Amino acid sequence: MTSVRPAPASGPASVAVFGAGMVGVSCAWALRQRGWQVSLYDAQGPGEGTSGGNAGLLAGSSFIPFNNPALWPQLPALLGNQSAKLRYVPSYVLSRAGRLGQFLGHARQADFEPTTRALHALIAHSRRLHEQWMRMVGCSHLRRDLGWLMLYRSAQAQAKANWTIELYKKHGIAHQLLSAHELLELEPALRAGIFDSALWVQDASAISDPAALVRAYAQALVDAGGLFQKCRLLALTPISGAWQAQTDQGLVSAQHVVLALGPWSEVVLRPLGLRLPLIHERGQHQHLAYGLGHRLSRPINDTAAAYVLSPMADAYRLTTGVELNQHAASVSLAAQAQLSQAVLAAQQAVDLGQPMPTPPWLGSRPTLPDSRPMIGPAPRHPGLWLALGHQHIGLSTGPATGDLLASLMTEQDPALDPTPFRPDRFSL
Repeated sequence: MTSVRPAPASGPASVAVFGAGMVGVSCAWALRQRGWQVSLYDAQGPGEGTSGGNAGLLAGSSFIPFNNPALWPQLPALLGNQSAKLRYVPSYVLSRAGRLGQFLGHARQADFEPTTRALHALIAHSRRLHEQWMRMVGCSHLRRDLGWLMLYRSAQAQAKANWTIELYKKHGIAHQLLSAHELLELEPALRAGIFDSALWVQDASAISDPAALVRAYAQALVDAGGLFQKCRLLALTPISGAWQAQTDQGLVSAQHVVLALGPWSEVVLRPLGLRLPLIHERGQHQHLAYGLGHRLSRPINDTAAAYVLSPMADAYRLTTGVELNQHAASVSLAAQAQLSQAVLAAQQAVDLGQPMPTPPWLGSRPTLPDSRPMIGPAPRHPGLWLALGHQHIGLSTGPATGDLLASLMTEQDPALDPTPFRPDRFSL
């Protein structure tokens, strides 16, 4: 077994960050900017996990979580386990019944409002940081600021979304309601007669290669004197006011540890007596070649079929709705059916080429019962910090998470109120 190079334990404060997705890389980069000695570790390369599998959206409108008041009237249809929006494995749902009950409880208006305020602030700060960081690392070309489209197949569907429009107005999200004719003028790649109307959410950017963006931030960290090492974290142990991490490549020592491993965090924290109330919202994506006609210029969300279709660097990326299942489970029949359902609906709406030769991607999006991430110190374990539970919006919230955590760790005034994201809001 080879030894991993340890995080320096002398001079500036040393920190080992575990997790090389957008959230972990952002934490490492924000701490390095504050002068800390930073080492970043992950079993995969930067951006090769869930951060590389998303729809590539930086959307100010993403502050509305899945568990919102509009979920209640949809529940009977969703429980039928045939919806494009939600599929589930019954045994998993039974094993997480308590957590899922809490998740539904937070769909009440009284809980929903503080969550939307907190997520809106986190996303808005992240968008500002993304713009700064992209310019700094020279990858602004990956971003297109054309917004995205929420598509409605009937007038009734659009009417049900009026509450969403009111929320956008309340939070200052730029948007415009489009008729079927206006929609086709804006996006001629869409087939006529499919969609009755659309909501153009203008406060959004599309990233043509999310994994490349994460890699660019990670490279900036290394160029600034940080370290990246591929290894799998096996266990954490507090030792004499610091931390020792056992990995599959050897031991790592550091004064502080940041855990940003998403669903994999559960296994690491359990031996420390910390039990995360995570729910695993799994999702897939399929790459499809561009067709011969017009190409979409911005991502679309077909609200009836619950897919997002995003133009990426070399192909369309179609991402599915949610599947509730163990994060490490193999692809279920329900998930396969969900993906097939989404592909057929997208082929109806847009001229698509054949699926790319790479197999569909599957990832797990870790969600907490209130749909807010944990950002801050782990209860009862000085020097251990948590940055996890970002559900579907890690790309849109990663930089602000890193900046907030770095401010807390360096005892600086944070740009955001950390209270809604405190890990000790749960009994861990």
